[in-house]
Amino acid sequence: MTVWKFAVWSVAFFGVASCATVTPTASEQVNICDIFDDRKRWYRAAAKSEDRWNVPIPLQIAIIKQESSFDKDARPSRGQRRFFGLARGKRPSSARGYAQALDSTWDEYRSSTGNQSASRSDFSDSVDFVGWYVSRSARQTGTSTSDARSQYLAYHEGPGGFSRGTWRGNSALIATANRVAADTDRFQAQLNGCERRLKRRGIFG
Repeated sequence: MTVWKFAVWSVAFFGVASCATVTPTASEQVNICDIFDDRKRWYRAAAKSEDRWNVPIPLQIAIIKQESSFDKDARPSRGQRRFFGLARGKRPSSARGYAQALDSTWDEYRSSTGNQSASRSDFSDSVDFVGWYVSRSARQTGTSTSDARSQYLAYHEGPGGFSRGTWRGNSALIATANRVAADTDRFQAQLNGCERRLKRRGIFG
């Protein structure tokens, strides 16, 4: 192999390798800068969603962290009935992917945005979905996109359920919403210190 061919092959190989996205580790998931440092395309996708829907990047990431722990293949666990040691129960919902979007809501998102090829296992599509959903919820409920606690409750219960107060009395859900709000605040403080660096586009970043 000539030196020139090797150089071309190396650029192509590392370019493809850089596209492979590894799920953030548990330690990375507590720091938005660590999440984005090795996944600059994720940052650019979240920033694009923020510009489009006016939903803060930290809230988008906090919701995805809570919903799927950044697992693109995440789905709700099956029921408890087992057959030969394997869980055979029906899944409680059609939620799937980074944003744990339901089939019906995902179809509505694709129709509303014209992004018919959107995939729930694609981070860019999923983070745009979160921005779209939160923006819509904010309009329908009259709550601010900066109110992370309320936005997560509306994300979980739907705008109608949030307005009816279906979350009241659900201590586990309220605790989760408080955790999402705390994550959002922490992510914002962290992003303030690293966003300037993240905005610099690398050759493969």
